[in-house]
Amino acid sequence: MVNDYEFVRNAGSGDMRLDELFEIFIYAKLSEGKAERTIESYTEYYRYFCRYLDACGIAKMFSSVTPSLLRNYMGWMLYGQLKWNEHPHKSEKNMTKGLSPVTVNTKMKTLKAMFRFLHEDGVIPHNPAARVGKAREPENEIRILTVEEMQRLLRAPDKDTYPGFRDFVAMHVLIDSFARAGELLSLKVSNVDFNRGVLHFEADIVKTRKGRSVPVSAYTLQLLTILIHENRNFESEYIFLTKKGKPLRDDRLRERVKLHAKNAGIDANVFLHQLRHTAATMFMDKGGSLRHLAAMLGHTDLRSTMRYTTPTDRGLKEQHAGYSVMNDVLGVL
Repeated sequence: MVNDYEFVRNAGSGDMRLDELFEIFIYAKLSEGKAERTIESYTEYYRYFCRYLDACGIAKMFSSVTPSLLRNYMGWMLYGQLKWNEHPHKSEKNMTKGLSPVTVNTKMKTLKAMFRFLHEDGVIPHNPAARVGKAREPENEIRILTVEEMQRLLRAPDKDTYPGFRDFVAMHVLIDSFARAGELLSLKVSNVDFNRGVLHFEADIVKTRKGRSVPVSAYTLQLLTILIHENRNFESEYIFLTKKGKPLRDDRLRERVKLHAKNAGIDANVFLHQLRHTAATMFMDKGGSLRHLAAMLGHTDLRSTMRYTTPTDRGLKEQHAGYSVMNDVLGVL
């Protein structure tokens, strides 16, 4: 993983190679106990940046990295990079130009975290990313799936195959526990408390760095029991695996869920986080407690939870029918 980089300091000029700086950063994150998936993401996004530098003929030295260079890199990702380029499962028709602002900001997050850490630790004299902003993300309202659409989605996988049944279980857990995709895929057998009926998401894999326990239904626990039993020959502590027994990656699960949605005839761009939003919105529509929902979502601020849920048309109509002032007005007439 990190051993691909040669550790050499260019002491003569006082400059430092980016590979060396990345080594310092990544080993610091390893010492902090960052999850393996987080380390893999750091490494992957750093390599993306290095490919850009190579393509532009720019030396991979700290002195090369300026705010202008980082902004140019963002611009290239937004308007120049081929989407799904070099992806083994994508055809040329899928390789449109430009990544989404969300994807660009995700890739930049690693570089910003690296330079911020190195500057705060006194390794580099300044942080070249300090004044580099984020790409503006569209504030589109997330489409909430209906109960009938979720039922069709869950019926779509071929449960007679291992990948199909695994996807079936994964979608149940995502909906039932309000889990983020990374939290789901980091679940280990030891994180399932069958006696208490809860899943424990460890702090090192949770976005807020605060572990939490979330109850799930007896049916979801039953599905997990079956999947864990099917995994018995893989000798892996993780629950969600590939056919070869390797930990399943979020991009692969994302593709699988989109395929299931297409096969289910759902007229929406279904994505993993949408299941979390849908489950949270329906929880509130059914009269659930905002405070308890925040705890299960892993939010530390109730305002985040309020922004997270989108009132459905049915919910709005029910609230209007029950609490509209016109009820009182008409009652007087």
